[in-house]
Amino acid sequence: MTYLQKKFGLPALVSDASAHQAFGADLATNQSLVPAHVEVGAQHYDNLDVEIDPEARTYWCSMLPQGRGSFTPGLLQDLIGMQKSIERMFAERTHEAKPPFDYFVLASRCPGIFNRGGDLGLFAEKIRLGERDALRSYAHSCIEAVYNGYVSFNSPVVTIALVQGEALGGGFESALALDLIVAEKSARMGFPEILFNLFPGMGAYSLLSRRLGAAQAEKMILSGKIYTAEELHEIGIVDVLAEDGEGELATREYIDRHAYRHNAYRAVFQTRKRVNPVTFNELRDVTDIWVEAAMGLSESDLRRMGRLTAAQDRRQTSRNMAMVASVSAE
Repeated sequence: MTYLQKKFGLPALVSDASAHQAFGADLATNQSLVPAHVEVGAQHYDNLDVEIDPEARTYWCSMLPQGRGSFTPGLLQDLIGMQKSIERMFAERTHEAKPPFDYFVLASRCPGIFNRGGDLGLFAEKIRLGERDALRSYAHSCIEAVYNGYVSFNSPVVTIALVQGEALGGGFESALALDLIVAEKSARMGFPEILFNLFPGMGAYSLLSRRLGAAQAEKMILSGKIYTAEELHEIGIVDVLAEDGEGELATREYIDRHAYRHNAYRAVFQTRKRVNPVTFNELRDVTDIWVEAAMGLSESDLRRMGRLTAAQDRRQTSRNMAMVASVSAE
């Protein structure tokens, strides 16, 4: 399986905040902003790799969280910062003939993992300590990131999730929030939370019920089943099914093939959200229900959560060792 390789970006030099200051956000005095791909190429995030392909007019964002392949607090902070920088970038360039880019792709550089969702270690710690407010703060950060993706950063872009490997829990939710999902055949997606007596509370019900109806959404959530990309393609959740190792190529080909219809496709996706919208208040209310459910988990539930985390870590360690051996053999 191949994963995204940096092709068009510049070396990471400064933080987004520093780049913002250096490039000048005050349009009243500075109308000559640097090209968007140069600005993004100068940004640095600890848990993300970002770049704009100016020819394909595509912003590529690859997750690379420090530690486990889940939504750590650091990854969430970087995602939200990146999302705000995109919204700002478009607002600053309204005077330009073309917007900064037309497509946004969320992918991962973790081999075999798109994202495994919530930080289960953090969950267990906060639940055992009775730190409800800290757990709620983390959960609200999750839905802020999900909602920003759902509304396309309030910018005229088509958003795409490129799923290679596992997209579980919040990882699946983050993909569902975007306009399209491209997945390789070996990708696996689902909601395992029921295995430790919880439910996915950061958008799963809201997003799935809009696509499949409430009954089917509940069936998927309560089953705990992990679906193959092919199964999800058959029911319309995965939009583009790619051969293993060809997800990036399939994404680029989709963008190239539909670029001249970008205006129409964006309008259709915008209409989808207007006709059957998911609101931020809805996501927040469901997340508050999730927090109360999480605080009600028993010690045996938390031990099951820990066993699931340990099993995921063992699979990742085994995968990493196999990759190292393969590279060494070459």
